[in-house]
Amino acid sequence: MKFTNKKLIASIMLPLVLSLGACASHLIDVRSGSERVSVADANQVSSCESKGRLMGSVLTEVGLFTRSVEAVEANLLQLALNGAVDKGGDTVVKKDTTRYGERTFDIYKCRP
Repeated sequence: MKFTNKKLIASIMLPLVLSLGACASHLIDVRSGSERVSVADANQVSSCESKGRLMGSVLTEVGLFTRSVEAVEANLLQLALNGAVDKGGDTVVKKDTTRYGERTFDIYKCRP
């Protein structure tokens, strides 16, 4: 079988780019304790103590590919859960965003 230069490059680059995309969905480490942080709506935290705000951003593109909304949102949420652990919070509230790959979360301490 005879490979042209374009086919050879494509056969090398495609697996590389796909593997980078798979890695990008797991870029954010899961911090110990983050599994105990809850996600709530703003109307559910009125009696909670505010612990601050976290503004996070993650990669939205890997090479030529745009990451899925689900993967980007999962990374942003994990950043917030990790941030809540760092700030002594146990609950996060997701705020609206206007930019893909960026989100703000308010952090609260609701449980004793």
